[in-house]
Amino acid sequence: MFNKETEYALRGLVYIKLQNHEGRRPGIAEIAEQIDAPHFYTGKILQRLVRQGFIESQKGKGGGFYFNTEKPDLSLKKLIIAIQGEAIFCGCGFGLKQCDDNNPCPLHYKYAPIREALNELVETENVQSLAQKTTSDGETVTHRFK
Repeated sequence: MFNKETEYALRGLVYIKLQNHEGRRPGIAEIAEQIDAPHFYTGKILQRLVRQGFIESQKGKGGGFYFNTEKPDLSLKKLIIAIQGEAIFCGCGFGLKQCDDNNPCPLHYKYAPIREALNELVETENVQSLAQKTTSDGETVTHRFK
């Protein structure tokens, strides 16, 4: 459903949040390995997320990626829109430029409820809530990223 960049960003941010909760700031190599993503592509994605203000990074000893705890939780919808745009939330499931109730595509009436459900899901979830769901009895479940 999401493109690879969005998938890697989501997994990477959840991993970063989990590590921050443990008092750690993971680096690119660790994140890429843990989320089963290419190292250089992961670095490119994370640096883009830093530039957009979603996460922070620090170089040197004790450095790595981290969430600024003074910022509000990062909604999935905001993140997804920043990476792949809004088309997934309002576009045609058949890929047409003109598709609405007056000019429906063959998938229009079946795809509309799916699109609405996706909108609701990403508006109610955030990176922090996903990180909480990735722990089991207080222990991080890292195998879920691969």
